[in-house]
Amino acid sequence: MRAVTLNEVPSVPAVAEVDAPRPEAGELLVKVAVSSVNGFDAATAAGYLQGMMEHRFPLVVGKDFAGTVEALGEGVEGFAVGDTVFGVVMKPFLGTGSLAEYVTVSAGYGVAHVPAGLDIKDAGALGLAGTAAFDSLTALDVAKGETVLVSGATGGVGALAVQLAAATGAHVIATARPGAEVDFITGLTDADAAVVDFTGDLAAQVRALAPEGVDAIMHLAGNGAELAELLKPGGRIASTVGLTQEAVTGQDVTVHGVMADANAQTLTALAEKAASGTLRVPVSATFPLEQVDQAFAAFGAGTLGKIAITCS
Repeated sequence: MRAVTLNEVPSVPAVAEVDAPRPEAGELLVKVAVSSVNGFDAATAAGYLQGMMEHRFPLVVGKDFAGTVEALGEGVEGFAVGDTVFGVVMKPFLGTGSLAEYVTVSAGYGVAHVPAGLDIKDAGALGLAGTAAFDSLTALDVAKGETVLVSGATGGVGALAVQLAAATGAHVIATARPGAEVDFITGLTDADAAVVDFTGDLAAQVRALAPEGVDAIMHLAGNGAELAELLKPGGRIASTVGLTQEAVTGQDVTVHGVMADANAQTLTALAEKAASGTLRVPVSATFPLEQVDQAFAAFGAGTLGKIAITCS
């Protein structure tokens, strides 16, 4: 099969022919229609995850997937051949990813059915970013009327986080550059979202909107310790990029480290929101598998929202 592979890290992902996987007990074999590019994939290619996870070469890259169940491993329940599914590859090693024509995934974790009304392209770009945004908001336990700062709002996780936070009734402040990025943010939701320019005096802009400080922060980009200074006493910050409690010693704030937990319940909840139209999956560009180098280059250049990859 065709797959996006790495023969070593760091290196540039490239399409190659590799053996198609076979489902083991408890696994599904999925024919992948659509995947997407995530920061995790770029970090893998850059070699940043060496020593953190086992690498099996040739390493097939990719976390997100949406497609059709082609075969069932022994003991699988709840799925049938022909089902349309989506999710996140959640194996404890790197090497059998989803930027490929086929992928095997555990039937018990990281996969859910695609509901009617959810486009397959959107499903293929929803899993990892959506789960990270959902889990960040859950960690913060945001109440209606609270003020939430989303730092990194124009990325895939951030664009979904803005929408999820706004849906709680929170007052959302999102970071974006003037121009196209602001238009992108304001077009995500019907709810009012204030936008601040992170290339300027971010603290002053946030303080102008929230003089007493914000209640919560989604830290998806930027200097987390500096952002934490914008919180009210007792405020919360959820970080997907490694901020720790030790980094804010002396401040009356709580840090929640977030690692996306792509369980079926969360995936199903996100899919239902997207299918109903209450959550828009922000796919801004789509590339065929053969142009994966261009897709990764576009991701590195800071394309707004998500980049989808058609795999078959």
